[in-house]
Amino acid sequence: MPLEIAFRPIELPSVATARVERVWAEEAQMDMRPRDFAARIRRRDMGSIRRALRAPSVVRRRVAGVAMFGILGMLLGPLGWGEPGGISAASAHERMAGLQPFERAGESFPGSAFYWLASDDTGLIAPTEAQTAWDARRDDEEAIGGAIARPVIATGTGEDRFRALQCLTAAIYYEAASEPDGGQRAVAQVVLNRVAHPAYPNTVCGVVYQGSERPSCQFSFACDGSLARKPMAAFWDRARRVAADALAGYVYAPVGLATHYHTTAVHPYWAPSLTFIGTIGAHRFYRWGGAAGKPAAFTARYAGGEPIAAPHPRTWTPSPADVADPLTLEKAFEEGRIVAASASSPAPTYAAPLQQRGGDALFRAQALPGGKPVAGDAPTSGSGSVLPGYENANTWIAQPGA
Repeated sequence: MPLEIAFRPIELPSVATARVERVWAEEAQMDMRPRDFAARIRRRDMGSIRRALRAPSVVRRRVAGVAMFGILGMLLGPLGWGEPGGISAASAHERMAGLQPFERAGESFPGSAFYWLASDDTGLIAPTEAQTAWDARRDDEEAIGGAIARPVIATGTGEDRFRALQCLTAAIYYEAASEPDGGQRAVAQVVLNRVAHPAYPNTVCGVVYQGSERPSCQFSFACDGSLARKPMAAFWDRARRVAADALAGYVYAPVGLATHYHTTAVHPYWAPSLTFIGTIGAHRFYRWGGAAGKPAAFTARYAGGEPIAAPHPRTWTPSPADVADPLTLEKAFEEGRIVAASASSPAPTYAAPLQQRGGDALFRAQALPGGKPVAGDAPTSGSGSVLPGYENANTWIAQPGA
């Protein structure tokens, strides 16, 4: 049996029927009253828009936001705020004129800035120029501010040079692996400044691992367990290149004669007593302010003899300088208890048979023989014996100009 659906007719109320008939009648007269009909349509549309704006809906908020931005654009446009970055075309052109070529759009590529950097922007000074500047100012007692360090060049055996490079690379890596080149070069320069100062060991590894046998050492990485972390190859190679430059005699001028630094996250008690040089990367650098910080104090000469490139064992017996703080070292230097290594030449090392016979005492003058005094000299006396014919060996044959 087929499905049959019956629809009942819809009966409109009399009021609605009358309204529909009136609208139809008005539409039938549309050709006769075009202006009135259009005006009525516009009034009807504006009423709908007003009702939509009054309703708390998303449409209302979006319309209000667009209108607000439009009004702000019209008000702020004459002030030059309507352009990107708030910069007018004229001011933007003026700023572009003062830019470097690699700073201009369309005239650069990644890494192009390196082709425009001047060589002196790195802060590095070549060994020859650094030595010339050092020789010109080392004897000036007042030359403290602006003085650059004396170049330190790795010498000695191949093992000495390898150990020095290894120790300096470790110091740069564990102290400033994430620093820019300037921060790493500053750390390397502080290490070499200490090598050149008589208050510290005269070797690179000796400076880097000074005090590493105890919990608080000169460079924290040497005694806080940082060496247990395996270095990342890329960062280690970068630190090694910086260390190689420093050991080749290149001097990083911005830190000058700095011998101390600390991170910006701490403030050690000795910091106010030292002369602040500046902040490079994440470290603040200092130098001694008195005689210990003058160029004349950096008299130690590097001659190799590097110890093993590793921290000291716990059984190591530290020297007084190893456990001294910066203020104690400075005071000791001022009092003359620390002298330059070059001021007193160490006794040479002799073979075992000579050591048994007395070593250096065999070749040291004990009692000189007497002789006729030389004009202008004090008389000499002695109890030694002299071969016949050599009694007057210390006197003039004839006085000059006589």
